[in-house]
Amino acid sequence: MTQILHRSGLAALCLAIALSGVWASLALWYRLPFSLFTRMSFTTGFAILTLAVILGLFRPRRLRALATYLLALATLITWWTSLTPPATRDWAPDVEHQVTGQLEGSLLTLEHVRNFTWRSPVDFDPNWETRSYDLDQLESLDLFMSYWSSKTIAHMIISFGFADGEQLAWSVEVRRQRDGSFSPIADMFKANTLSLIAADERDVVGTRTNARGEDVQLYRTNTSPDKARALLLHYVAAANQLAAQPRWYNSLFTNCTTVVLQMIRTITGDIPLDWRVLANGYLPGYAYDAGVLDSRLPLTELTQMGRITARAQAQGISPEYSRMIRQGVPSPLAK
Repeated sequence: MTQILHRSGLAALCLAIALSGVWASLALWYRLPFSLFTRMSFTTGFAILTLAVILGLFRPRRLRALATYLLALATLITWWTSLTPPATRDWAPDVEHQVTGQLEGSLLTLEHVRNFTWRSPVDFDPNWETRSYDLDQLESLDLFMSYWSSKTIAHMIISFGFADGEQLAWSVEVRRQRDGSFSPIADMFKANTLSLIAADERDVVGTRTNARGEDVQLYRTNTSPDKARALLLHYVAAANQLAAQPRWYNSLFTNCTTVVLQMIRTITGDIPLDWRVLANGYLPGYAYDAGVLDSRLPLTELTQMGRITARAQAQGISPEYSRMIRQGVPSPLAK
């Protein structure tokens, strides 16, 4: 029994060293501010050190090998924690500004609301606006899921609807530098910062339906105006905080889904953890099971009725875009 425990402990230690070594090597590769050759040298060196330490655990001087590795890892972690998200950079035009808001009574005023005209992902007319919204007129909350790669991963957009037909959409995005790109792996290693975008639906949804041709699905929710208002104000507070103190974007833990669910949890306090939060392409099923969507229809039917890309492309981007994409999409509030 003692021998089994010893071998099990050694195997667990080897696994821990291997996993931490992979993480450290990738951190060096993606974040060292050096040339390609220098980054490759540091990355390869740490990988070799990790392998040598694992082999050293099976030799008499295993404690020395382990101490060497822990010292190297502690040095790297100290460097890693010293990395702070930048407040100013040559940002890409679509994330150039961070929205901020101010509430006076029921009137919410937002600065830097995005309202771009997109002809293609690289051809657009930039336009940032100051807009005001009467929160007493807030009526609904809708969910957009935009599938750009596979059924497993999607981009989530939350849109707030007002009595006059106005829609205010919010998107959690990567704040890239000009000519930068989105990389799910690189963005797990402090490659980019987090951005909250408040936008006209013709911009933030329209670019996905028309300019990019993604599979965009619209789901109407049964969220009450009071809860929608609380969530909207959480968005505004988070946006103001980001403007004052930037945060790193992380593909797994600080992304378009996890940030929103964290805000919702502060309001309801009863949202359980679920694997569909990480594999967020399945988030509509999660919302359906939680009773947020229209339960009168099967989820497959809701999904099919909510596919708006073909309709948006046929009708084009017009002032009636928000009304047009909702035609035929059932709402649980209309029971």
